[in-house]
Amino acid sequence: MASNTASGLIEAPRTPNLTHAPTAAQIAAAQIAADRMAADRMAADRVAEKPTIPAHMLPHRTPTQLLTIARQGLVEAAHTRPDGLRYATAHLAALRAAAAVLAARARPAAPHTRRSRVTSAWSLLVLVAPEFSEWAGYFALGAGKRAAAEAGIPRVVSSREADDLLRAAEQFVVVVESALGLTYQPTLAA
Repeated sequence: MASNTASGLIEAPRTPNLTHAPTAAQIAAAQIAADRMAADRMAADRVAEKPTIPAHMLPHRTPTQLLTIARQGLVEAAHTRPDGLRYATAHLAALRAAAAVLAARARPAAPHTRRSRVTSAWSLLVLVAPEFSEWAGYFALGAGKRAAAEAGIPRVVSSREADDLLRAAEQFVVVVESALGLTYQPTLAA
């Protein structure tokens, strides 16, 4: 179960022209850089004001709850056979991790009488946490395929695409946990 181990938010280094999910080496480099910047970010984050987004777009769960659900989604995706469903389930896990960032870093904007146009969670993620913009772009590109797979359209994604997205979602959840100062402790089998 996830637990709150640090209050600092961590910014991952940017990788230019990301067309695929970041590699393990890029993830490791981001985590090392994040460790170095953690102390500086803690002090800056206490002073910095959280970005605002419309209240109806904020998640109604805590970041820890959302990351727990994301982890459960990753396990479910790993055990799902049909490629389209595996792809969709992994994409939803990444979406829940993005929602965890929104829950942690955003605050509700003053209420307006008129709701703004529909905005994707990936667009909000870029607004609230610009260091995740490449991840947001990567997962936003897969939203259409996810919707098609959920609709039951056959052969929307290949086995490789589903496996690649699952691996990317797993990496993204780890990076989000690190950025939010949360750790994941898997349950041990009895």
